[in-house]
Amino acid sequence: MGDKVENIKQKGGFRACTFVFVFSALENMGFIANGISMVLYFKNEMHFDLAGASNTLTNFFGSTFLLCLVGGFISDTFLSRFATCLIFGTLEVLALVMLTIQAYSKNLHPPDCGKSSCLKGAIAAYFYGSLYLYSFGCGGNRGTLPAFGAGQFDENDPKGAKALASYFNFYLLATTVAAVVGVTGIVYVFTEKSWWLGFLVSSVANFIGLIALAAGKCLYRIQQPGESPLVRVAQVLVVAIKNRKLSLPDNPEELYEINEKERASTWERIPHANQFRCLDKAAIMPKDSAVAAPWRVCTVTQVEEVKILTRMMPILASTILMNTCLAQLQTFSITQGAAMDPHLGSIKVPTSSIPVIPLLFMSILLPLYEFFFVPFARKITGHPSGITQLQRVGIGLVLSAVSMTVAGLVEVIRRNAFNETPPKQISLFWLSFQYCIFGIADMFTFIGLLEFFYKEAPAGMKTLASSFTYLSLSFGYFLSSAFVDIINAVTKRITPSKQGWLHGKDINKNNVNLFYWFLAIVSVLNLVLYLYAAAWYKYKPENCSDIKPKPLMDPSAKEEKIDQDD
Repeated sequence: MGDKVENIKQKGGFRACTFVFVFSALENMGFIANGISMVLYFKNEMHFDLAGASNTLTNFFGSTFLLCLVGGFISDTFLSRFATCLIFGTLEVLALVMLTIQAYSKNLHPPDCGKSSCLKGAIAAYFYGSLYLYSFGCGGNRGTLPAFGAGQFDENDPKGAKALASYFNFYLLATTVAAVVGVTGIVYVFTEKSWWLGFLVSSVANFIGLIALAAGKCLYRIQQPGESPLVRVAQVLVVAIKNRKLSLPDNPEELYEINEKERASTWERIPHANQFRCLDKAAIMPKDSAVAAPWRVCTVTQVEEVKILTRMMPILASTILMNTCLAQLQTFSITQGAAMDPHLGSIKVPTSSIPVIPLLFMSILLPLYEFFFVPFARKITGHPSGITQLQRVGIGLVLSAVSMTVAGLVEVIRRNAFNETPPKQISLFWLSFQYCIFGIADMFTFIGLLEFFYKEAPAGMKTLASSFTYLSLSFGYFLSSAFVDIINAVTKRITPSKQGWLHGKDINKNNVNLFYWFLAIVSVLNLVLYLYAAAWYKYKPENCSDIKPKPLMDPSAKEEKIDQDD
């Protein structure tokens, strides 16, 4: 037994994460290339109008990131994170093959009807079926893969805590470098060769990444799924409501908590906090009960788990708007670029490749951040990540507001040049300003959120909580679709022309700049709310007392339970 445990302890680490990085890179390479190009595919091949193509893409992204919760829930409750990644990765490859077939077959393309959407019947069913199967596969992977990689480190060990902070930076670096390849190589295939060939390249890359992930099985620390996190949350809420008329004891130590013997089989013990005292009523032992039952009384630790999730919600809510801004860079900014001069000297640059500028910038900044800024800041603050996760998120929110302001200014310059006589096209590289600023913002916010939700989450909810990062993205994309429809409807009534800011297919007749500035103003207001939420948030204690790590599975002996205390 001792040899088996020692074998488990030798697993994991950055050696195992290499396979995770390879899969995440190859998968993200196709996902990013598809994401920034599909608005043109929807508009030119599927014959959506400008608003319809934009909303179809943002709804796709919104659904993808919402479905991250499904992957997180499944891997925390039913399957290991490794098995969940393999299943959703297979669905993703299948969906890409279906998209390739539709792009190749002209019989699966709708005729141009001049309406907002020309999809009907079997063509529409095939289109939405393949698109949302792709969304399901991508979402499940994104909800599970970051936590699977993070699970290769012991965050309760000081060295493991530092390695964990570095892991998230390297995870973003791997996906960023792959995205550079995607927005140059695959986007070139999309725009200069054919759409079906671009989808085929994405399919092959995904398949190779999936094989690489499976190949690292013998090196992984694979965690067993446990009790459903949703059930644990529901138990606290139900019991707290049942006990709402009971009085809380003056001493929190009188609340129910499992004893030392029972605690030996649990993951961790979270000390009592004074926030949300109404939930503490779930930990009041009924006077008529001699034995604790799950739906009659909850432990203090279980109550604190729900408190942690509740404290996370304002942070989650205040980052949604930044992802609404991100949606504009993948929709209207791409349409802007299509009306600009794409030449860099004698080289014609595809419009969809312009995000390569901030991606290259991030590829340089991330190693500098990891190897220079973090060690320097760590000496000053003593924090394993250099600065706290919420400080990192706050920097990103400031920059996202700046990015939308710059985007509006660039659109004014572009449209004024077009309205000259004769019309002029400014360089496509004017868009690099808004992309670079937002790229830096994303570097701070995305990984800050991912690390924040993973480290702050209770032990049995880490995968589900990690997917909250993508839940913020999901709501941001859905909010973008809602804003487009609402702004169009309102401005159609109040403008002298009786046309919305974002009407029709011709961006030169629209007021996209006003939409950008609207988002910038709302972003500033949102930043104020975030600062209040971040100041109010109470971090989980770094070292919860009496921590017992969740049992790990040796892939070569799945069925054998390993007692790590031996």
